[in-house]
Amino acid sequence: MPLDWNVLKQFVKAPQRFVISTHMRPDGDALGSALGLAEALKQLNKHTQVVIPSPLPPRYHNLVNRSEVLEYTPQGEAAIGAVDAIIIVDTGTWNQLGKFGDWMRRQNVPKLVIDHHRTQDDLHAERIVDIEVEACGRLIYQTAQALGISPTKKMADYLFLALSTDTGWFHHRNVTAATFSLAAELISAGADPSSLYQLLYDCNTLGRQKLMGHVLHTLDIAHGGDVCHASVTLPDYLRVGAVPLDSEDLVNSTLTVAGVDVGVLFLEQPAGGTKVSFRSRGKLDCSKLAEHFGGGGHSAAAGAIIQKPIQEVRAEVLQEVNKRLDQR
Repeated sequence: MPLDWNVLKQFVKAPQRFVISTHMRPDGDALGSALGLAEALKQLNKHTQVVIPSPLPPRYHNLVNRSEVLEYTPQGEAAIGAVDAIIIVDTGTWNQLGKFGDWMRRQNVPKLVIDHHRTQDDLHAERIVDIEVEACGRLIYQTAQALGISPTKKMADYLFLALSTDTGWFHHRNVTAATFSLAAELISAGADPSSLYQLLYDCNTLGRQKLMGHVLHTLDIAHGGDVCHASVTLPDYLRVGAVPLDSEDLVNSTLTVAGVDVGVLFLEQPAGGTKVSFRSRGKLDCSKLAEHFGGGGHSAAAGAIIQKPIQEVRAEVLQEVNKRLDQR
C-alpha cells in the first residue's frame, strides 16, 4: 500500500526543534538515515539534534563528524536542549532505544517513526513504515522528495552509506534494480562510493581485525551443516584488544561457509545478558525467530538480547533453530 506522505508533511510543518534518533549500536543505515534526515530538515530551516542511544561505533569515527551526533546518557540529558518533535528512524521498538526511550516517554511532543522493519511497538507515534524497502535510507530519500528537497552532497553521502550498508554493499537478497537506480541518483547528487567504502571497510582498528579472526576461529556447524554459529565472550574482547561495538557485521561470516543457510552469532554483553544476531538465506524467517526471544528485525537479518549467560543462550537458541528447521 502506498505511503501517505501527507502524514510527514503535516508532522514537520509547525515544529522548529527536532530530535532525531535511532537504535542502539547504530549501523550505517541507522546513522545515514538519521544524519540524512537532519540535513533535509535543515533545508527547511529547522533546528535538528541527532541523538544516538549508545556510543558511536569506532568504525564510523572517520565517516561521521562527532559534533553532529550526541551520544545519549541519562547524566547528559540537558545537552539535548528544547524539543518540539521527535523522529525515530530505522527502528520501531522500545528495547532498541535503551535508556533514551525513557527520556522519550517523558517528552509530551509529537513523535514519528520512519522505519522498514516488520517488528513494531507502540511508541505513541505516527508511523511511516514500509517493510518492502531495502534500507531506511530509501525512506529518507522519499521524505526529501515529499518535502520538495534536493539532496546536497552531504545528504547524498549519508543516504548512500545507508543504502550500501543495509544491502551488504549491494549483494544481499534485498537488492533490486530500483536499488541501483537510487544509488545512481545519489552519486549524481554528489555521493562518493569509493571514499565511503574506504572509510568504512579499509580503516578497521587492529582490534576489530583480530576480533574477525577470533569469530572465524570459533565457527562451528549444527543441524547437519544447515547452521553455522560463533561466539564472543567478554574475555575475548580483552584478549584481542577489541570493544563490543567492533562486532558489527561479523555475523555475516557465518553465512560464508558452503551449505549453510542459517547463521548465528552470540555476543556476551558488558551490562549482562547475551546479544544474538541471526542471518538466513531463506529457510528460516529471522524476524520471527528473533521475536521468539524478545527481539525483531527482517526475514533475512534480525537480532535479540537475552538476559541469560551466553552458554545457556547458545544452547536454547540452537535448540530452537534446530526445531524450526525440522518443522519445515
